[in-house]
Amino acid sequence: MRVVLAEDLFLLRDGLVRMLEAYDFEVVAAVESGPELTRALAEQRPDVAVVDVRLPPSFTDEGLQCALAARRDRQGLPVLVLSQHVEQLYARELLADGSGGVGYLLKDRVFDAEQFIDAVRRVAAGGTAMDPQVISQLLSRRARDRPMARLTPREVEVMELVAQGRSNTAIASRLVITERAVAKHTSNIFGKLQLPPSDDDNRRVLAVLAYLDRG
Repeated sequence: MRVVLAEDLFLLRDGLVRMLEAYDFEVVAAVESGPELTRALAEQRPDVAVVDVRLPPSFTDEGLQCALAARRDRQGLPVLVLSQHVEQLYARELLADGSGGVGYLLKDRVFDAEQFIDAVRRVAAGGTAMDPQVISQLLSRRARDRPMARLTPREVEVMELVAQGRSNTAIASRLVITERAVAKHTSNIFGKLQLPPSDDDNRRVLAVLAYLDRG
């Protein structure tokens, strides 16, 4: 699996390259700035991009904006964003893009190799990998909005795990319930958030967006 990595801190960038290669990823470019990232994504056309939010020259949201621009040029490009802190606006913007695999992890998580690699693989496969702390802050911000009010406490627990990108099997294991119960809860969630069945849209991602953008 081909990866483009963007991280301005040399030691972290080098460590991530070594970690990815140890798990049989091919790092086709490891860059440190926004312009370099834009070129690498256009030239290498990777299977997944792992991108620090803040890159030179602006050190604001350069990495995120480069990744979003690349997703507009190549719809569905999987992107896993890394951030030092929870940036609610950036997480919302990434989710709102609405196509392909997306992930948002705090940098502390990359020191857990299995968790980081699992997130990269999940995003590359078209899924989501949202840091639990990110999801917690995003959902608590809308805790009194109408979509949240429609859900039972158990459905909220299920939705938080769905937002992290967990499968029904993983959710069932975490909550110690059956997969059939998980399927029933997710079906109820989709119904309450008015998300009809669709062959084109990922209703799990749309459910997260419903939390963030409707009230």
